[in-house]
This record gives sequence, C-alpha cells and structure tokens, in this order.
Amino acid sequence: MNVRQALNNRKSLLLSFFSPTMVTLKASYMVKPAKETPTRLMYLSEFDQFDTITHSPTVYFYQQSGELILNAIIHTLKDSLSKALIMFYPLAGRLQWIARGRLQIHCNSMGAEFLEAESEAKIDDFGDFCPSSKTRALIPSVDYDRPIHELPLLLVQVTKFSCGGFSLGLGISHALADGECAAHFISEWARIARGEKPENFPFLDRTILQLEDPLPKTSFDHSEFKPPPLLIGHSNNTEERNKKTVVAMLKLSKEQINKLKSKANEYRNSETSTNRAFTRYESVTAHMWRCACKARQHESEQLTNIRIAVDFRSRLQSSLPKWYFGCTVLPVVTTPTSGDIVSKPLGYTAEKLREGIEKVTDEYIRSCFVFLKNEPDLSKFRFFHTVGSSQGAFYGNPNMSVTNWTRLPLYGMDFGWGKEICMIPGAIGYDGKAFILPGRNEDGSFLIPLRLQVTHMDNFKKFFYEDI
Repeated sequence: MNVRQALNNRKSLLLSFFSPTMVTLKASYMVKPAKETPTRLMYLSEFDQFDTITHSPTVYFYQQSGELILNAIIHTLKDSLSKALIMFYPLAGRLQWIARGRLQIHCNSMGAEFLEAESEAKIDDFGDFCPSSKTRALIPSVDYDRPIHELPLLLVQVTKFSCGGFSLGLGISHALADGECAAHFISEWARIARGEKPENFPFLDRTILQLEDPLPKTSFDHSEFKPPPLLIGHSNNTEERNKKTVVAMLKLSKEQINKLKSKANEYRNSETSTNRAFTRYESVTAHMWRCACKARQHESEQLTNIRIAVDFRSRLQSSLPKWYFGCTVLPVVTTPTSGDIVSKPLGYTAEKLREGIEKVTDEYIRSCFVFLKNEPDLSKFRFFHTVGSSQGAFYGNPNMSVTNWTRLPLYGMDFGWGKEICMIPGAIGYDGKAFILPGRNEDGSFLIPLRLQVTHMDNFKKFFYEDI
C-alpha cells in the first residue's frame, strides 16, 4: 500500500465519525525510537492477558499557543516522542498471539502512528467536552479486523481547530498499559518535549509478577471472570446490546460529594462493622449504582453486578518497583439485588462496593494469577469496548462498570506551550460504562461521563441530583 492509499484509508475511517466538512487528514507518519532499542520478544504477565485488545482513547485540548505555529508543535511532538520511545520502547513494538489465546510483545521498533489533521470546528463547539463521536474522531481509528501484529500499540493525532487551538488525541493499547502507566508515559513524553531530561524510567520486566512452580491452588471462585447477570426473563443480552444509548457529562460539586459521603457513613456508623469511613469514590459510585437501578426500573429480585477496577500495586506483600510498566489492575464485582440497593440506605451499597475492593489482598492476587494461568483459552476474556459490539461480556443493563480516575495524575500535561484546558476519555464504549474524574480546577469536584440507554438517561439524571 502506498502513502496516498494509506492516507485515504485513514481519512475514510475518520470520516465515519465526523462529517466531511469537520475533519481533514493532512499527513500520516510512523514515529520510531530515536536510537536503536532492544529487539526481542517480551513477556506479558497474566494480568496483561484479560483486557481488550483495543486502545484506551484520551484527548487533551489546548488553547491557541501564541507565537507557536502548528508545524513547530508537530515537530516538537514527533521529535520528543521518538526520544520517549527509547525508554518506553515496547510501545513502538507490536503484539503477537501465542498459545492459549495469550499475547506477547515483539519489540521491533516498528513505531507509533502519528496523524496530523485539521478541523473546521472550534474548541467551544465541544461544549462541556462530553465524550462523543466528535471527540472519538480526534484519535486515530483502528481496523481491528487486521492481523494484530500489524496494529500500532500507540496512536497519536494532532488536530488543529479553526480557532487556533488544537487537540492531542492518544490511543494506548490496553494490553500494554493501565491508567497509571499511561499517565507515566505521557508525563515523561511531555518532560522531554519541554527540553528537560527524563526522570522516571519505566521498569519493563513483567516477569517480576510470575509465580514459581509448583503453583498454589486457587482459593477464590473469581466471579469477575464469569458472565454478569441477565435481565430477568432474558436468555441472552442481545436485545439490550442493540438498544440506542447516549452519553452525558455529569458534574458533582465538592459539597454534593460530601453530602453523599455523609449519607453513606450514617449507615456505616449504625449498621456495619466497617471501621474506616466510606470514601468519596465509594459513596459516589454507590449513588450512581442506585440511580441506575431506579432509572432502569428493575424488578426487586433482579441481580445487578457492578465491575470496578482495583489497582493492586500497593496490595502485594512484595511491592512492585515504583515505575513498573505493566497492567496492575484487577476487576472485581459484587452482585446484590436491585431491590436491596434501592430500598436500603446508601451505605448498604457502599459497603457492597467495599467488600469487593477489600478482597483484593496478596492472597487474592496470587489466586487470580493461578486462575488465569490454568485457563485453557484467555482470549474469551478480551471483550471489546465498542458501541453495539456483540462480542464478549456485556456490562450494560442490568449491570454497570465504573472506572476510577480520581487518583491518576491526569492534568497538567505541558509539552512546552502550557497546560491543557481539558482532558477527557475519548469515548465511552457501552451502556452502563462510566468514569469518575477529578474536576479540572482541582476544587474537589468530580466529572462523570456516563453512557446509558436513551430511555433511561433522563430518569437517571433526575435521581442523580434529586437524591443527594
């Protein structure tokens, strides 16, 4: 395929998200490490093996950069990226399938994909920056029907807007990096772009998470890897998958969050044995789950499952190196009935969340490793985070999946022309999926992008604010 054909293919993919008058693809590059890096096959741990093969999309928005012109910005980003890929060289490689549905990285310096684009839109046109098809078009799209060894693991797109501002859209392979690792990489890349020396070199040896033979027996049932509940009376989730959905950007002030936290802890003080107060995250997530159950009008006996991600870096008896570069997140689930969630105090639901979080101990993590090690085919766990997908587990109605980004260093990514005005997930993949982000002004508020079925969203918003 020649360069023109490649550009045309990329343009057609972009235009499937944006109207032809909005975005124009100008150039495409493959950015490789600035120096020779090791060529080898790299082990991926069991904890890298159960997430989707898609890319985690994020978008940073920047205001007009004074004297800087876009060509200078592009040059700075490409040059600094090539230098950052020396230390983060696995991101310049490609994935390969091996036995039992496992993946490994071929560190071959094939490079990261880098696109230049222009848009007739202005930054103000994005309103409250709610993730949508418009924001998804600011990140390179990928044809996942192509062989996996052809897919770049790092995707970059710079889009210039008619107002003079621009966006930096990123896609980082889920198999290589969790949120903590992604933030680490972007921070070091920005440091290099500012002309500074890198400080926090990644620890790349993922074999540190291996267990020696003979492996212990699993001591938990690991329900997080089992199919979530279906709606009562349904034999599959096909109907729910195909229902129309919509995304909203919800906001909670510091005062609203504290009210929810106080309400949750009223129950803790009177009816639980939990000594530690429920956190802001636990209280808000519990509130979201209750609102979803009410908005979806479940039967009282309906089982409902929430999937949350727990970072286990600090939960191992032998702690990992500080800058370990690999996935250290385990999904946990808890499954009460909607009737109990709706009828009982908020603290009841917060307690159910905590039960899931607190089971992630050193013993649990080791048991999870053994469980995955013994699975004959890990590919069944690699569900797709795409709207309308018929593949893999479905965490839509009657279930939810909430990702906590409140503790990640998301903001302040200055590549030499000032900090971003906004950072958001580039897309929210399916019904029941939500993120919790810290407010942009560091004022103690939360931003919550959430996707729900169209028929449920209005009621969810009503309960979300009225029930505080």
